[in-house]
Amino acid sequence: MSKSLARVRQAITDLGLRAEVLAPGPSRTAEAAAEACGCALDQIAKSLIFQGESGAIYLFLTAGGNRLDEVKAAALAGETLLRADAATVRKSTGFAIGGVAPIGHLTAPRIFADPRLLDFETVFAAAGTPNHVFSVAPAALFAACTAQTAEFTA
Repeated sequence: MSKSLARVRQAITDLGLRAEVLAPGPSRTAEAAAEACGCALDQIAKSLIFQGESGAIYLFLTAGGNRLDEVKAAALAGETLLRADAATVRKSTGFAIGGVAPIGHLTAPRIFADPRLLDFETVFAAAGTPNHVFSVAPAALFAACTAQTAEFTA
């Protein structure tokens, strides 16, 4: 088992989440994850990592079919944001792009969550690798990762 997957499994346990880790196959994109999981595209909880001018890291947990509005996201963060590069994502979260989980980060980012995810009983989020996801109730996930529900999509 990869270190990243093990860290997510441990975070699920530590946070008391009722979640199931699955290995549905390649899930690097929201579209691929939805197909692999047999769910609606918006049931995929994408973890988008941005870095502020200050160096702070932000995670925007976004429904699979939604697009982040960078102006709205920057307003929430209170600073100009740039998409974090692969090295920054790995250094701050411990995950590679395509497998960034909303929990189990090396350094906890500030997290904003797309309210669209609350329309579902279950959502699927990356579990630390491009081939693993975990299923979880969105409200429980938001509470566990202390996500602030906010409008930041286009």
